[in-house]
Amino acid sequence: MIINNVNSIRKFIILLIGLVWLPSAAAGWPTEVAGKPLPSLAPILEKSMPAVVNIATTTNIDMRESPLLRDPFFRHFFQLPDRPLRRKKNSLGSGVIIDKQQGYILTNNHVIDKADEIVVTLNDGRQLNAKLIGKDPEADIAVIQVPADNLTELPIANSDNLRVGDFVIAIGNPFGLGQTATSGIISALGRTGLGIEGYEDFIQTDASINPGNSGGALVNIRGELIGINTAILAPSGGNVGIGFAIPSNMVMTLKESLIKHGQVKRGLLGVTTQDLTRDLIKAFGLKNRNGAIISRVQADSAADRADLQPGDIILRVNGRKIKNSFEIRNIIGLLQIGDTVNLKILRDNKLQKISAIIGKPQRLQLTGRKVHPKLKGTLLSSTPKDQIEGVLFEKIKRSSYAWKAGLRPGDIIVSANQFRIRNLEQLLSVSNPKQRLMLNIQRGGEAFFLVLR
Repeated sequence: MIINNVNSIRKFIILLIGLVWLPSAAAGWPTEVAGKPLPSLAPILEKSMPAVVNIATTTNIDMRESPLLRDPFFRHFFQLPDRPLRRKKNSLGSGVIIDKQQGYILTNNHVIDKADEIVVTLNDGRQLNAKLIGKDPEADIAVIQVPADNLTELPIANSDNLRVGDFVIAIGNPFGLGQTATSGIISALGRTGLGIEGYEDFIQTDASINPGNSGGALVNIRGELIGINTAILAPSGGNVGIGFAIPSNMVMTLKESLIKHGQVKRGLLGVTTQDLTRDLIKAFGLKNRNGAIISRVQADSAADRADLQPGDIILRVNGRKIKNSFEIRNIIGLLQIGDTVNLKILRDNKLQKISAIIGKPQRLQLTGRKVHPKLKGTLLSSTPKDQIEGVLFEKIKRSSYAWKAGLRPGDIIVSANQFRIRNLEQLLSVSNPKQRLMLNIQRGGEAFFLVLR
């Protein structure tokens, strides 16, 4: 008992001495080690931060009116204006100058989506009006342009050379506070299947990324752009050490098409693939789970002309080892019409090399049975351009399970199994006939979820 008391007194004395010593010691901390200044990120940030901008957008939204207010007599009696009521929606984000000569700035599509006005604030305080050059909602990338007047651009790094554990810095405009830098490491590479974007190949980092950082820069310790910050994974909407950035190589590939065409003109290979399950690995006599199996080949597609067949296992695409079906979709999604794709496949336990020419996308129209057994008796197609992106139920038989479950012609699938769906190919890629299918249905101005088991 006495010994415990003595030890407690000793600890208290040591703590007391430490508290007294700390301020004087801090004042005398060294600023150099072996004649060299202490490490600091300040020199990197001094070069990088002028190339990262704050983006403020304004969107005019028509407000829903009471049916009574639409009556011409009522409006005339109360002298109401004929123009519809509107409100302004403001949002904040970030962007990265990647071409100081042309004034091109990269950001996320969701930062500037549907904006009527885009204002860019530079690091030196200047405010410039920007115009939209091009956007790609599926990869969440957009290019805007400001007058090229004394701008600073970020050098671009090769994101294929990144490694888990590399130090990184995130620069952006979190919560509208103004330009902010946070640091961390690369936590993981090649993150897919998160359901955040249509095409995913994310860099994961623990550098603090918060709302407003979207569109900002993720740089390495040389001050080079390695990614565009795009999303966080947090129940409360704040940072918990899991942030995602779109790799620079993917961004720069899309950028060229956005500047040239205003959009990404994706081609089509024409295959539906699925991940290798334990049963499939055993059935095909495989050694590991790397690769993805072709479950369907679209007629008269690039894949059909290249003689790809259901049951083929894709191991590599353009030299890149394939781990799952999402990786195939990401790689193909970056190719343009007329590009050549080189595949390494396994067919009948024999390795083969096949080349295909990416073709034009076709408006698919399929019976629901080919998508999922519970959709038998339906006719599906990708929605026309004047409708919300998704998959349209063109026809539904009244005797079908889909009709009894509450689906109706005109309903649009906007997500399936928690993945955003913009066309029939995407629906096919996330649907497994042997598992349940959870759909998010848009019907007019309403939306609801439906689970098909």
